[in-house]
Amino acid sequence: MSDGATERRALAGRLVQDGALTAPVWRAAVESVPRELFLNPGVFLYEGGRWRPVTALGSDPAEWVRVAYTPDTLTTQLDGYLTADQVGEPVAGLPTSSSTTPALVVSMIESLDVQDGHQVLEIGTGTGYSAALMCHRLGEDNVTTVEVDPEVAARADAALEAAGFSTWTVTGDGLLGHPHRAPYDRVIATCAVRRIPYAWVRQTKPGGVILATVGSWANGAGLAKVTVNEDGTAEGRIIGRASFMQARSQAAAPVAGDLSARTAYADSERQTKVSPLMLDEWMPAFLAQVAAPGGQFVRATTNEGTQVLYLFDPERESFAEFTPDGDGWRVRQGGPVTIWDDIEEAITAWQGAGSPDITAVQLRITDRCHTYWIGDELALRWQHRLTDRP
Repeated sequence: MSDGATERRALAGRLVQDGALTAPVWRAAVESVPRELFLNPGVFLYEGGRWRPVTALGSDPAEWVRVAYTPDTLTTQLDGYLTADQVGEPVAGLPTSSSTTPALVVSMIESLDVQDGHQVLEIGTGTGYSAALMCHRLGEDNVTTVEVDPEVAARADAALEAAGFSTWTVTGDGLLGHPHRAPYDRVIATCAVRRIPYAWVRQTKPGGVILATVGSWANGAGLAKVTVNEDGTAEGRIIGRASFMQARSQAAAPVAGDLSARTAYADSERQTKVSPLMLDEWMPAFLAQVAAPGGQFVRATTNEGTQVLYLFDPERESFAEFTPDGDGWRVRQGGPVTIWDDIEEAITAWQGAGSPDITAVQLRITDRCHTYWIGDELALRWQHRLTDRP
């Protein structure tokens, strides 16, 4: 029976080879922390359109260790409650908790630039594996991790204890941070947020760093890294692409019902200047979320087989409906906000600037607004006023 040591060394070697792992201290953490402990009671593997449960107790030990050290994200919960030990056959469902691919976990942790003695706040404990890596590096008393789901938090806390780390595991809404242990030198979020909550800025020391995925679309989120200033603002840039599950309190319910009824009354109709299919591309999708933070992109097909695309903004009660028109598309818009106008303006301005990569995006956070910009052109500047400041 394997104790996982060989697999941990092999995982570390792959991460080094792929460029995700560069620092010896983090390699030592990967080689020491048993990932399989943080996958109990089991995982779901996506096969044939359904989720097949694989449990630690129901699997051959060698097979379980092999699954634990695959380089992929492993789903540990479906639909907000279902775990692999509760079912015996493949099931349908929506992932709501997972153990993220080790390459992304390690590369994000390395991007934090932690130093000895740093206090770190993690938003989204999940399985507890990333918290364990940070405990190995910094010591258990220097890591605070917050998880909104009580059952997920309890399993993570048990796994951390089993791995030898009695760290600060908190059940609560991570968007509020954890002021009782503040201030922090570093804040890292392993869930996606629409914008970085000002509570995180307020609980971070001047000179401290916040690392979080900004955006709610799986194909268009950016990994933001900002430094907190003495005046209580924070400033930085998008350092790359990332994809995480949305923070529970910000996760939007899927648009349902009769879509044609929801878009029956439009205020305007015209030819689009750019194709809405561009929203399948990462940077245009990111820009769409910057321009319309509450927007949801939906595909549908009519009874006649015609493809119809929609943008809905439930918070602002607005929509855009796209239908093919020759070689292009027509858009109908309704509601108080012309969401496609805003998105189209952002995309065309980006194209006019030479279509720079997402890493060209800079951002600044205050207690009242978020500002994103590319370069020095005012046309490439977007500002979000905050109506709430947790």
